[in-house]
Amino acid sequence: MGPEGAIDFLGVVASYNMTKGQLAETAGLAKDTLQKAVRRDAPKTRARVVEMLEILSRLEEWAGGRSQAMAWYRAQPIAALDGRTAEALVKSGKAALVRDYLDHLALGGFA
Repeated sequence: MGPEGAIDFLGVVASYNMTKGQLAETAGLAKDTLQKAVRRDAPKTRARVVEMLEILSRLEEWAGGRSQAMAWYRAQPIAALDGRTAEALVKSGKAALVRDYLDHLALGGFA
């Protein structure tokens, strides 16, 4: 996050070694969403990217780093959430379910 809560999209794509299009798709947005300022700064875009980044930041220490957190986010089916991945849930607007699941695990709950 940049000053005043702005998202540093260039910093995010660099830190996760992806393109703007890949970042948009990973967050469940159209591939070209981050190319124009009007779409990039839209509330829906910001909310979806923030949700994704919040989940990834919670996973980083537990998973062993950024690339491992991204791999888990994209590919690990979560049995308690109908076998869907965190990415699929964020894309469908259900990031709160992933956050709740991570809270459950953090409190010592079973996966």
